[in-house]
Order: sequence, then C-alpha cells, then structure tokens
Amino acid sequence: MRIELERRSDRSALFSIFSPVIALALTVIFGAVMFALLGKDPVEALYRFFIEPLFDVWSLHELMIKATPLIMIAVGLTVCYRSNIWNIGAEGQFTVGAIVGSIVPIYFYEWSSPLLLPIMLIMGAVGGALYAGIPALLKNYFNTNEILTSLMLVYVAQLFLDWLVRGAWRNPDGFNFPQSREFVDSAILPEMFASGRAHYGFALAILAALAVWFMMRFTLKGFEVNVIGQSERAGRFAGFSSRRMIWFGFLLSGGLAGLAGIIEISGAIGYVQPTISPGYGFTAIIVAFLGRLNPLGAIVAGLVLALTYIGGEGVQFTIGVSDKVTRVFQGMLLFFVLSCDTLILYKVRLIFGRVAKTGEQPS
Repeated sequence: MRIELERRSDRSALFSIFSPVIALALTVIFGAVMFALLGKDPVEALYRFFIEPLFDVWSLHELMIKATPLIMIAVGLTVCYRSNIWNIGAEGQFTVGAIVGSIVPIYFYEWSSPLLLPIMLIMGAVGGALYAGIPALLKNYFNTNEILTSLMLVYVAQLFLDWLVRGAWRNPDGFNFPQSREFVDSAILPEMFASGRAHYGFALAILAALAVWFMMRFTLKGFEVNVIGQSERAGRFAGFSSRRMIWFGFLLSGGLAGLAGIIEISGAIGYVQPTISPGYGFTAIIVAFLGRLNPLGAIVAGLVLALTYIGGEGVQFTIGVSDKVTRVFQGMLLFFVLSCDTLILYKVRLIFGRVAKTGEQPS
C-alpha cells in the first residue's frame, strides 16, 4: 500500500477561507490533549494560555509589542512567498537591522536630536535589505538554493551580534555585563498610551501592512508578483523578469525585517544585548501562512502568534509547565495550516497492491 496526492480539479472556496480557523481549532484541541498528558487541567491551561491575557492591560500592551516584529516581518515574507521566493533567513536580517540601526546611538551616545530616531530606522531597514541581498545575489548569479543560504546567514548574524556586545560594543560602565550603552531618550520609540509600554512601532507595522496590501492589490508590481509566483514562464511572456523579482522580494522582506529589528531594540529593549529575539523571524513564517499570504491577514495572524508568547510565559508561572510549550503550539499551528492547505489542493489516495520494481508492470 502507498499513499498518493492527487490534485483536485477544483477547490472549495469555503474551506479556503476557513482553513486558518480550522487549523487554529485543531491546534487548540491537540493543545488540550498535550496539557492533559502533562497532568494539567486542559480547560484551565487553555484559559490561562489564550483568554486570561486578553483581560489584563499590561498583557495587552505586551501583546502589541510582541506582535509588532511578527507583523512587519511577515508582511515582507508574504511578497516573497507569493512570488515563489523562499526567504527563510528573516531572523538574521532582523538581527543585522538591529545592529546597523544601533550604530549611531552607540558610537554617538551623547547626541540627542529629533533626527536620531529616523536615522536609526532608515539604517536598520537598509542593513536588513543589504543582508537579504546576499542570498538574492547568490541565487541570481550562482543559482544557489536561497533556503539554505538565507538560513545559514541567520547564525552568522547572531554570532556577530554576540561578538559585538561582548567586545567592541560592551558598555564600559556596565559592570562587565554583555550589553551596550543604554540609548538616550531621543533614540527610544515613544509610547502610544500612558497605560503601558506599547510603542509606535506597532503603528508602523500596521502602516507597512496597509502599504504592501495596496501595492499587491492595485499596482503593476503587485500583479507582477502574483504572475511570476503562479508561473515563471507566464511572467516571461508578460515581460517580467524573475531575476528582478528575486532582488525585489529579498530586498523588501529584508528591509522590513531589519526595520523590525531596530524597532525592537529602540522600542522594547533600549540597548543591544546578545539575544534580542525569541525567534520572531522564524515565527513570522507561520504568521505569513496563517494570514493566507495576505498583508492584512498578517495583522490578525501576528496578534494570534503574539498571544502564544504571552500565554506561554503566563502558564510557566501559573501552572508550572515548560517554556517549550509555546514552541509546541506554534509548531502544531504551522503543521495544521500546511496540512489544511494541502488537503484543499489535493486528494489523498490509498493505492493497494505490490509496488512495481523497475521494468515491471504495476500490479
């Protein structure tokens, strides 16, 4: 017996719309099973994981803080994936954006000006875009696999960040702790509300999502993205260049990831340290697919995945489970999203009988 996938002649529009909802429901169901196997009350655990954070003002602010990089990175990745370009290294581009954007406030730590924050944001976006340009260049000129190159560059960026904060960027007044000088007030993103820490980076992420949605929906470049993503051959007939699209997809997604990196430093942390991300660049891949590769869908999906971070931190203290629970939930969610999408496009067929060897007729 073997299992084959057969493409459906037509797919259900209803299931295509509700696929993320089904995936989320399956994640919750299997999450309840996981908590039961851990010896915890599933109802209480799920309540504390998904519901309780929504009724606390502090948690809502933290939700927006954690959703900001997820939304911004995922918005760039939607363009890549819809054009059939596989940028898996957004985590590294996020890190490099944070590093490049922090150059001015670290080396000119006494400078305070209204221009400082815009300069940092621009430099962060440029740094992320240039770092994403490395796998784009290798793909275009050497036909290397962009999945491998972009992924490997993540670890280069993380190790370079660690080297910086333990060496050249270490605060001389910081009692030998591996972190940079704290940023001056003009280098910190202002808070949106007086009731908590949520900063204007969240508003920038929403604006980025709206801008990319408008581009994808109403401009020639968005049409080009969709055409090349569906058929590179059709794109060539239409006069579109797949090479230029590789540059565009990587530079746009890398720029947004780099912008998210410096926003995280400026808005949530306030200085550079060895670890600046719990894996936002990888989680944003789940956000992009959960949002149906739509920039507006990425806003909702980013908030949902940010809730898994907040809820995961909460259940560690309230019911005493491992911090790996968050990763398990995110992994299950990605698995069910991809599974639902696969079943929408393909039918599963069970083939019974002996598998034919080379040169034999199948039985």
